[in-house]
Amino acid sequence: MIEIDDKIVSADILRESFACDLAACKGACCVEGNAGAPLEAEEVDILEREYEHYKPYMTPEGIAAVERQGFMVIDEDGDYTTPLVDDAECAYFCRENGITFCAIEKAWKEGRTAFRKPISCHLYPIRLMRFANGSTGLNYHRWAICESARACGKRLGIPVYKALHEPIVRCFGEEFYQELEAAANYLNTK
Repeated sequence: MIEIDDKIVSADILRESFACDLAACKGACCVEGNAGAPLEAEEVDILEREYEHYKPYMTPEGIAAVERQGFMVIDEDGDYTTPLVDDAECAYFCRENGITFCAIEKAWKEGRTAFRKPISCHLYPIRLMRFANGSTGLNYHRWAICESARACGKRLGIPVYKALHEPIVRCFGEEFYQELEAAANYLNTK
């Protein structure tokens, strides 16, 4: 573990390789799992406010799930998560050519919403933990469905933190990213 300001960072984020390979996984992270994607409290309001902008990209099943369950559900741990369609796909999904995507992000790419997607999705495979003392843990989550992403990242020589430059900056700022990169460079010289 490495401490940067009030962040506790798993060294695996600096050492392990990762690069999404949608051609191989088909967007399985939007489909698999035992709960929806984690949501920050403020994201629930954003999802509701921006709904009409990304709703046209959602499937009828996803729309029905949101209208039945709401913009978020509370999981068994008491955390906010995205609603699911039939305990499988995230309600905010869409599909193109057999690949599952985020409907919210598709609307964002087309300039229809300022909200890109939940930060937990954007940061994946980094999972955040909030500690009682106010610090935040950044952990590397290994999921079997992402084996192709690990292989692709290794082949291309892309560590997790570099693959996630944009969401790390979105969540913590450029200065934190620069400190993360300095820590990675330090570790690589040892």
